Amino acid sequence: MLTKSKLKKTLENLPENFSIDELIEQLIFIEKVEEGLEQSRSGKTIYNEEVRKIIDKWSK
Repeated sequence: MLTKSKLKKTLENLPENFSIDELIEQLIFIEKVEEGLEQSRSGKTIYNEEVRKIIDKWSK
């Protein structure tokens, strides 16, 4: 979840002049990283070998 402090930090790390699109891109990136970290903490991950098997099935 996005918090005010994370938003402020994101704004501080952007250049003086930026577009709304750049801000949105950064916020989406932060949200996706946090989502992945939460999935990892809750055990909702798969191992590389499992991913390779899935990709192999797709390519057949």
